[in-house]
Amino acid sequence: MTARDTVEVLLARHGTTYAAEAGIRLRNTPQPLYQLLVLSDLLSARIRASVAVSAARALFDHGMRSPRRMAAASWQQRVDALGEGGYRRYDERTATQLGDGARLLLDEYGGDLRRLRAAADGDLDALRAGLRRAPGIGPAGADIFVREVQAVWPETAPYVDGKALQGAERLGLPTSPAKLAELVVSAEPPRPAREAGRGGRTDGRGIAVLAAALVRAALDQHVVEDVRAHA
Repeated sequence: MTARDTVEVLLARHGTTYAAEAGIRLRNTPQPLYQLLVLSDLLSARIRASVAVSAARALFDHGMRSPRRMAAASWQQRVDALGEGGYRRYDERTATQLGDGARLLLDEYGGDLRRLRAAADGDLDALRAGLRRAPGIGPAGADIFVREVQAVWPETAPYVDGKALQGAERLGLPTSPAKLAELVVSAEPPRPAREAGRGGRTDGRGIAVLAAALVRAALDQHVVEDVRAHA
């Protein structure tokens, strides 16, 4: 089984970003970018990823899809939505963080994370530092956001965080982001998992999908066993 075979199977069977799983149609526009920030906050806690995704969906279903709507919701409304999604262990603290973070984003960037992108001007450290100003977004949350946003902010690609690299190691894949990006291009899995740019160069979308699949492999041994059984 070659690395290419492994990536083909991994993408075909587990190639979905966490944003897509949470129902976020990620584009370079303010609302989905904000929703990704909320999801990154939820995913960064010590809680199952499936619960974090469910909680994000519940918040969005209750209308809290933009920083303005999140800030306008009451603390109790945020708590109730998080609880509905099963996010009960951290619901009260997270409800406070989401409200404070929404107000910060409105005050500092007019609710538009593209302004943070522009201020970072291609400097990944500056981007991560800006993200970490949001309450609840620590190093792990910033990693999650950048890992997923590279699908629409290609200057951040290839970005493969530590958790994704753990998954790569478990599957016997290279632990170099550049080499993983090459495998995305060469593997050519079925759409929508495959997204390659011109000249065989990944545009960020493909590596975002692969990185999410690698995180699943890091978090769930059954994903590793499934890939090995089908490769």
